[in-house]
Amino acid sequence: MSEQNQQNGQAKGQGLSEEELQELVAASDSGSRNPAGAVGLLIAGIALTWSCFQVLLASPIVYNVLPSDLINNSRQFHLAFSMFLAFMAYPALKSSPRHHVPIQDWILALFGAFIALYGFFFYEKIVNNGGLADHTDKWFALAGVIVLFEAARRALGPAMAIVATIFLLYVFFGSSPWVPEVIRWKGASLQKAMSHMWITSEGVFGIALGVSTKFVFLFVLFGALLDKAGAGNYFIKMAFGALGHLKGGPAKAAVVGSAATGLISGSSIANVVTTGTFTIPLMKRVGFTSEQAGSVEVASSVNGQIMPPVMGAAAFLMVEYVGISYVEVITHAFLPALISYIALVYIVHLEAVKRNMPTIGHKAVSTLRTVLGMFFFFAGFAVLCYVIQFPIGWIVALVPAGANWILAALVFVAYLALLKLAASVDDLHPDDPNAKEITLPEISEIYKAGLYYLLPIIVLVYFLMIEQKSPGLSAFWATALLFVILLTQRPIKAIFRGENEMVEAFKEGVSDLVHGMIDGARNMIGIGLATATAGVIVGTVTLTGIGQVMADLVEFVSGGNLVLMLVFVGVLSLVLGMGLPTTANYIVVSSLMAGVVVELGAQSGLIVPLIAVHLFVFYFGIMADVTPPVGLASFAAAAVSGGDAIKTGFTAFFYSLRTVALPFVFIFNTDLLLIDVGWIQGIIVFIVATVAILVFTAGTMGHFITRNKIYESIALVLVAFVLFRPDFFMNRIQPPFEQVPPTEFVQAVGNAPAGEEIRVEISGPDFDTGLTTATTLVLSPGGEDGGDARLSALGLTVLEEDGVLKLEEPFPGTPFFEAMSNFDFYADEPVIIDTAQIEVAQLPKELIFIPGFALLILIYLVQRARAGRLEGAPA
Repeated sequence: MSEQNQQNGQAKGQGLSEEELQELVAASDSGSRNPAGAVGLLIAGIALTWSCFQVLLASPIVYNVLPSDLINNSRQFHLAFSMFLAFMAYPALKSSPRHHVPIQDWILALFGAFIALYGFFFYEKIVNNGGLADHTDKWFALAGVIVLFEAARRALGPAMAIVATIFLLYVFFGSSPWVPEVIRWKGASLQKAMSHMWITSEGVFGIALGVSTKFVFLFVLFGALLDKAGAGNYFIKMAFGALGHLKGGPAKAAVVGSAATGLISGSSIANVVTTGTFTIPLMKRVGFTSEQAGSVEVASSVNGQIMPPVMGAAAFLMVEYVGISYVEVITHAFLPALISYIALVYIVHLEAVKRNMPTIGHKAVSTLRTVLGMFFFFAGFAVLCYVIQFPIGWIVALVPAGANWILAALVFVAYLALLKLAASVDDLHPDDPNAKEITLPEISEIYKAGLYYLLPIIVLVYFLMIEQKSPGLSAFWATALLFVILLTQRPIKAIFRGENEMVEAFKEGVSDLVHGMIDGARNMIGIGLATATAGVIVGTVTLTGIGQVMADLVEFVSGGNLVLMLVFVGVLSLVLGMGLPTTANYIVVSSLMAGVVVELGAQSGLIVPLIAVHLFVFYFGIMADVTPPVGLASFAAAAVSGGDAIKTGFTAFFYSLRTVALPFVFIFNTDLLLIDVGWIQGIIVFIVATVAILVFTAGTMGHFITRNKIYESIALVLVAFVLFRPDFFMNRIQPPFEQVPPTEFVQAVGNAPAGEEIRVEISGPDFDTGLTTATTLVLSPGGEDGGDARLSALGLTVLEEDGVLKLEEPFPGTPFFEAMSNFDFYADEPVIIDTAQIEVAQLPKELIFIPGFALLILIYLVQRARAGRLEGAPA
């Protein structure tokens, strides 16, 4: 597909053909080279082998099937498959052949696979060297890094390789006199650097590649198989059946359909093309411009990565980086993702209302009934996922030995029952969005056709959330059920329908399964290479200590202001995101900045949870697919809609403003992340946050009941701020902490009720630089008798001298040993307590909602009166 053809197609306002769109997705996600004959079969065979290997690796029987050497070196094999397939499937240049593999690519593919397995082949030798590289190893390792960068350039574009190269050059030349002194370091020899990057698990074969191997592959494969089974088309049909008849219906259906597809698709680009080929033409038919239609699809598809239970690959990295379970990650991510999608539906509703767009079809259904119907469907699904633990618990209690077989049989019986229901209606086929007459699907007729697609999702959610198994094992069981569905859905439907083509139907099922596994493996090439290449960047941070230098630099640039610091991190994510894929962007920015934000927050007296910072980086990372000039999802949407790619990107960014604003909110108001929030408070937070995001949307879109005056838009954004940050105002009316003089600190600790929060700001010389640094500690004293005893139980020893309260070094293993490890307790200047704050009773911050809602009602009444006058005015 030439750029000229693309431009010509778009100039006429027409999108690309189906074949050209699939080529666009392949070029981005799975490789645009598809040779025929024996070579094509070899590539497919290797991809299939990779999928089988990863499924076995995640299975409970892995130690009975695979040798321990292979399991222990699974990261090396994961990268070997990625490297081999990258050189076979991705051409070197635009002019390179697409239908055969040139000899140089064969050599690079084989060498890349060999060098990835270097640690496996020469394991004994490396162990005998103390796990470090010798003279020979360093040259192989250097060659490996170069070949990896070339594979990443082909699969991910030049930016990833360029950024990684800059970091690697810093390792070698960071001590040069032409490097600015503020970031200069002592430098490393080739042998030390290559040992760190390729031989140890600090660089390429680090945590990121490990997460890609253990978790991400299974979830990508799960999505590919679920889509191959027909779930994607079912979700889109259901969304159109539920919402297509409303004003701006195709756009609302696109949001909900893309949200559902985003649950199972790890790729924004594939999501845009899969759902966009149907939704974008329909959006254009009801009055959306090409750019607006593309932007709605982009905004909804990209947000699929933040929607639990199956989030983007970066969510699995959070498990390792933050040190919490995947259940906790998706619990914290759930509310912001949900209200973000609700706001997007409202955005397209306002666009439709502003332009008075027509509806599709003649079905008269109330909007309230539709909204309530969808709410009860999703709520019912969530309740079902939760309730099934009770009968399962009874079965396990009654028959402990055979419970697994009974449960498997019950799942299969449920599958057969739902399949019988599906066989009673016709199979669903994709509609033609360009047909003269558009007939919207009837929910009451089509819902039966795909209810069994929910079974693998229920299994996944059950194992993740209820059983709290590892993400890899949870995805394995859900994928195993999909294997059964793909192989049997066609022949069993044929039996229920009284048809005789069971053998042919079974063959089609086998074909679907094989192609789904091949697609899953090819979709993983880029992620495998992104995590490996990002490992070089992470390795540079750990080897050189550039992270601490960046912390000092950013603190200097931001002047110690946390909001400016967050803006800096967000801009860095967006800039890097112009060239890096989401996962790599997240790895780079979180490695450099997450700890810095937490540290700077502590210095400012704000305790920022680490998960909040990582989600902040993640949110800005996914904006990479939207942001011009290089937002790949925006280019894909423009290719479908025939619109201008840059305009589509800017419009999509405008529609995604809530995704930009939300991270700033949940850094300061962690209630949104459901941190330390009970059920009742959680429901209140959900209701108020939903109203707040809708009000923010109305303010930024310039339309509420009618078109806003400028001051009304400002007032609506202010209301949103009041509802999102009631603590901001309440803390100024009634401070939550009372200042205690350092000399009275020990007595105050002894008098405080057990478990009450005490904030202590300490300062002292930095262990590395000798300069004065500060941080904030949050103490929660126990019930010991007296202040000294309570502090001693926390591992803290204080000494009052000359009106100053000095701190002794905490013992290793005590609660604050790590938090205070950057202080030099043996320098001339002591480490001292500057201020201490005791928590005091405060009025509920929710009282601030009252003036917020009062202002909102006032704006509503003013606008409704104006809208009535406008309707009554003569044309």
